[in-house]
Amino acid sequence: MIHTVFVPGYGNSLGDHWQMQWFKKIPHSHWVEQSDWDAPKKNAWVSGLQNTLANIQKPIILVAHSLGCLTIAEWAQQHHANILGAYLVAAPDPTAHNFPAAISGFQQLPLNPLPFPSKIIASTNDPYCSKERCEYFAQMWGSELSFIGDQGHINASAGFGAWEEGFNEFQKWMKAL
Repeated sequence: MIHTVFVPGYGNSLGDHWQMQWFKKIPHSHWVEQSDWDAPKKNAWVSGLQNTLANIQKPIILVAHSLGCLTIAEWAQQHHANILGAYLVAAPDPTAHNFPAAISGFQQLPLNPLPFPSKIIASTNDPYCSKERCEYFAQMWGSELSFIGDQGHINASAGFGAWEEGFNEFQKWMKAL
């Protein structure tokens, strides 16, 4: 049995956000809770992910949005688990001029290859990460990369509720692991 662990980003992914919609329909799903959604600190967020993973029977698929993607990259430098793969949606660039000032510790993002298969899903007009930086992160992390066009930050504010197309692609990717 595969466990799916959802790693939300800054502010959490509640309500109509696609992550919450997928969480509700995928069996054996887990939600990473963080101590502070509005002023994230790298070490606390990495610990939050580790605390969640430590209590789950393996194998695990990670599904992240935004700052959750960076949390996984940081976590992978310090910890190990039986991760089958990571689906990374809308990874932000922590060096971008509009990266939220309330977020601390992520500015020196690790650029080592992730120790498990990963796929980055990105928008060509994400306000938090340029197309070139997405390509760079994918190359450095050893991730497959798919652009879905001009879709903003791929969240509820950009019109992504249940995001059925993304869910179908996620299922195909997961079966191919």
